[in-house]
Amino acid sequence: MKKKMCTLMTAAVSAAAVLSGCASVAVSVGNSDAEGQEIKEAVGIDAEIDDQEAADLVAKLIDSIYVQERTDETDALCLEAKRAWDALTDEQKEMVEGENADPDYFGRDTGDASADDPLNTDDIGENEILVVSFGTSFNDSRAEDIGGVEKAIAEAFPDRSVRRAFTAQIIINHIQARDGEKIDNMQQALERAVNNGVKNLLIQPTHLMHGAEYDELKAAVDEYSGSFDSVVIAEPLLGEVGEDASVINDDKKAVAKAVVAEAVKEAGFGSAEDAGNDGTAFVFMGHGTAHTAKVTYSQMATQMKELGFDNVFIGTVEGEPEETACENIIEEVSAAGYKKVILRPLMVVAGDHANNDMAGDDDDSWVSQFKASGNFDSVTCQIEGLGRIGEIQDLYVEHTKAALDGTEGTKEDKQDNEKADTKNPADGIYSAEFKTDSSMFKVNEEKDGKGELTVKDGKMTIHISLESKNICNLFLGTAEDAQKDGAKLIEPTTDVIEYSDGTTEEVNGFDVPVPALDEEFDLALIGKKGVWYDHKVSVSNPE
Repeated sequence: MKKKMCTLMTAAVSAAAVLSGCASVAVSVGNSDAEGQEIKEAVGIDAEIDDQEAADLVAKLIDSIYVQERTDETDALCLEAKRAWDALTDEQKEMVEGENADPDYFGRDTGDASADDPLNTDDIGENEILVVSFGTSFNDSRAEDIGGVEKAIAEAFPDRSVRRAFTAQIIINHIQARDGEKIDNMQQALERAVNNGVKNLLIQPTHLMHGAEYDELKAAVDEYSGSFDSVVIAEPLLGEVGEDASVINDDKKAVAKAVVAEAVKEAGFGSAEDAGNDGTAFVFMGHGTAHTAKVTYSQMATQMKELGFDNVFIGTVEGEPEETACENIIEEVSAAGYKKVILRPLMVVAGDHANNDMAGDDDDSWVSQFKASGNFDSVTCQIEGLGRIGEIQDLYVEHTKAALDGTEGTKEDKQDNEKADTKNPADGIYSAEFKTDSSMFKVNEEKDGKGELTVKDGKMTIHISLESKNICNLFLGTAEDAQKDGAKLIEPTTDVIEYSDGTTEEVNGFDVPVPALDEEFDLALIGKKGVWYDHKVSVSNPE
């Protein structure tokens, strides 16, 4: 059956270049007569095609913007795809199917987009915090999970402008086409900062780990490093990765406690132990990755066990690492004797993976696979991202603060150094800043980021008090050299820290030789697990 059609013609770009030579995109007007006439007047009448052809042309337009690269045609194509979709009848919309296109692209209700703030205005000022996320097209999750982290950071640092960037152009295009909301990608956000005269830029990623997305973020920032007085990238949520499944840290511990507490509370239990006694297991589903950082998921599983959460399991959509694949988790939970399962995402947002891969109706979703196994009496889902949990927001704020503490007053300090020639201080005892490349290796919080620098006969040594006794030895050099015969290790001292609340604690301290001020040098460490790790440190601003 033929139907009268209207052609979608945009002034900015011809669809011919995108749709394999088609001179225009024609779709049926399936709205009311008044709405149809309005669309006709906006785009112009051109031809008649049948229902499937109309749906196929819309699918091609959707596929044309389902790409990871932004071009000069992106804005026009997003607008054209939405106009084409709006002009279809309900029946035609159900027929839309392409390489990546389906009726849900425009048709699925994911919440109110107007509740979200893209944080893409100008008038930034000289100091900016750019919060970088992978992104999600699920409106409610974007506003509550990503927006929750952004708002927490903005409230904690009111003297700095907070802006947003997404790294997934596919998601940016989806939101723009469907809802008309424009979100900066990394290049746009960095260009915005440059054009607004930002001098001090801090990047706070909402990524979970130092994985592929984090590496790409660093590469993008490196291209702009010369455009600002200072640029620093804060730690992702779970902190440093470590070399094997046994390596955990305070960040992983905090996240484990927070997400389990939230899951337990929503499930109506008093504790994880109570849930276990009820025969209930919690399965947290992460994304997974082929990157070497995939060991992070195994470390989170280790962390759960060390906290006594025996009924908590870690899985991944991608099944990397292998033991986190769905079928392996089903077997593990079943073997442990649990008959009730609660699935929840181990992701910042409750987006496509949470709603489809975890809780979707398809046979390959996690909830479907757990039910199909026949091993469990009940399988339910909690569809909430990490970003809306207060303790998680607080952890991002801590990471931001730690990064800022390492850069505050950089320009003034440099000026003072030039005047006082503090790179070559006279013999004496000074207070000096001790900076590291990790939030997990730092001086005790009561020491304000500083140690006691002793200069004698031109040689410098700084005494630092750490946060615990977990670091057993240091070595001036690389981890590789530290393990060679005859390596001279730096032995710990026992330091007593008195905290502001009057309590005291014994921690390890170290006397670290300082080759030069204001220059990074290698300092390896070994903890109670017996594994050496490389770090870069620097000492500056002796007073």
